[in-house]
Amino acid sequence: MRRAGGARSVPPRKSQADTKELEISALRPIVGNRVGNQEFSAHREIFPDTTIKPKVAVMTRSPRRPLFAVSLVLSAMLLAGAAHAAVSNEEILQDPKNPQQIVTNGLGVQGQRYSPLDLLNANNVKELRPVWAFSFGGEKQRGQQAQPLIKDGVMYLTGSYSRVFAVDARTGKKLWQYDARLPDDIRPCCDVINRGVALYGDLVFFGTLDAKLVALNKDTGKVVWSKKVADHKEGYSISAAPMIVNGKLITGVAGGEFGVVGKIQAYNPENGELLWMRPTVEGHMGYVYKDGKAIENGISGGEAGKTWPGDLWKTGGAAPWLGGYYDPETNLILFGTGNPAPWNSHLRPGDNLYSSSRLALNPDDGTIKWHFQSTPHDGWDFDGVNELISFNYKDGGKEVKAAATADRNGFFYVLDRTNGKFIRGFPFVDKITWATGLDKDGRPIYNDASRPGAPGSEAKGSSVFVAPAFLGAKNWMPMAYNKDTGLFYVPSNEWGMDIWNEGIAYKKGAAFLGAGFTIKPLNEDYIGVLRAIDPISGKEVWRHKNYAPLWGGVLTTKGNLVFTGTPEGFLQAFNAKTGDKVWEFQTGSGVLGSPVTWEMDGEQYVSVVSGWGGAVPLWGGEVAKRVKDFNQGGMLWTFKLPKQLQQTASAQP
Repeated sequence: MRRAGGARSVPPRKSQADTKELEISALRPIVGNRVGNQEFSAHREIFPDTTIKPKVAVMTRSPRRPLFAVSLVLSAMLLAGAAHAAVSNEEILQDPKNPQQIVTNGLGVQGQRYSPLDLLNANNVKELRPVWAFSFGGEKQRGQQAQPLIKDGVMYLTGSYSRVFAVDARTGKKLWQYDARLPDDIRPCCDVINRGVALYGDLVFFGTLDAKLVALNKDTGKVVWSKKVADHKEGYSISAAPMIVNGKLITGVAGGEFGVVGKIQAYNPENGELLWMRPTVEGHMGYVYKDGKAIENGISGGEAGKTWPGDLWKTGGAAPWLGGYYDPETNLILFGTGNPAPWNSHLRPGDNLYSSSRLALNPDDGTIKWHFQSTPHDGWDFDGVNELISFNYKDGGKEVKAAATADRNGFFYVLDRTNGKFIRGFPFVDKITWATGLDKDGRPIYNDASRPGAPGSEAKGSSVFVAPAFLGAKNWMPMAYNKDTGLFYVPSNEWGMDIWNEGIAYKKGAAFLGAGFTIKPLNEDYIGVLRAIDPISGKEVWRHKNYAPLWGGVLTTKGNLVFTGTPEGFLQAFNAKTGDKVWEFQTGSGVLGSPVTWEMDGEQYVSVVSGWGGAVPLWGGEVAKRVKDFNQGGMLWTFKLPKQLQQTASAQP
């Protein structure tokens, strides 16, 4: 994006990313069909023989049936009529109340990941059994982090390397597959993952590793439209599931490690026309689009330079890479933003808005209504992207419209989601060294000795040990809220890091870190901890430890159950009230996906994606040694509780 008039900028073309000429060195992008050597000082374990090959977009379908069989199928579809209706706004809003389908990421627009189903409960879950498994096939068996969606008996989900699958939810038979064409030089910081699709009308939407949005026909897998969201050569990519809000298709972008400018954009889902764009770094102009023309809609933060020194706001990062959720009660989109760039905080004194923050946006035009910054002047790559989950509770007879988030920095925050005001906060992991607590407004009280030193004339500054590590007390993996127990179920990790700062200069498309690090476990016998947390009292109700770090999402149900997976390959179920493990199944590879449950033909099903990979083996330092022998994979597992085994007994107390 060419800059004009200081803080203002020339309106960007709708199909092109901003272009910036800056400088850096550290992490090489994925170029020449291979992950480049990682040149920063941190110890790293990298997938051996990691190759990303350009691939022509391909849509494959099941073998052709005989003509008479096709006629029978078409007749059945016509008779089904409303059963194959397009996904509507009302369906999306009512998703949590309709357990026969899942049409939103998070099992509802608020992202609570709670199911009202209780056919399967803590008493009978031991009878849960696999009914089919679907392999993603090929050699791309790694980093599977998607949450499936289910509509009219068809499951839609993504795989690594920007692939989309439609699968018969009853049989596991593949209906179609779409493989995005990826260039040689994509630049995903944290593996070739994708976290899912969105559904609206007759279309399936997803983002690609080269920063495009693609709309596919949900019945055929054929491309309806494809739009370039940003320039992947600058470091942009998309890995999060997009979302539909009030008939708009909304996405964020990834790339904070490359000094991009974060932004959230809304599109017309029917044709891919850009509707509005909101930068997430102070000083950049937002736009709405009318009749193909860009109209200025206010500078993010009002002006440049208030919380950033010099021109660093032009490469400030703050990428909203995890996507967001929607709260219909306040009509606000709730997004988190990533780290400021570079990591070396001595180069950018100030709070560096809106990095490491939660933002509430008006879905009509992208205006920022409020913000809460969890880690001002972030010097540890703690980000602020973790999901902000809406929930209500009673306080002295008054209903409080709250939102909760478990931050990478180790603190759990409860905010007033009507205005972003801090209600309470508390540590949710055992060890936090970078801060001694939170003040009355939720701002961290820094431990200055835990900020890595400035390099000065030396090659690197003084190293410090900090907990939690930069991969966070909790990373991307979504927590769940159970309205029956009133508890959040949080996948967390206990680890720390040695971290130091280095000199750095920006270079377009290269990593913009200025830091080195080595991650270390804090305990010999566990890193991961699944925690049940009371957001009102701040107390931990129960915990379950895991040897390897947890990296998959959580599901909870009215049947007094909590589901999550482990890198060791287990999908596990726990009693939501007591934390007792009541069931587990070995999937053959690490479970990084988010489990879902739904009802079909009077039976309750559970599905999850299995396939080890992601950031931990890439960035994990000494922790990567602990998981180096875990098998990669790519499998969709589906389980059910058969009707004849359903018990009438209620869930365990």
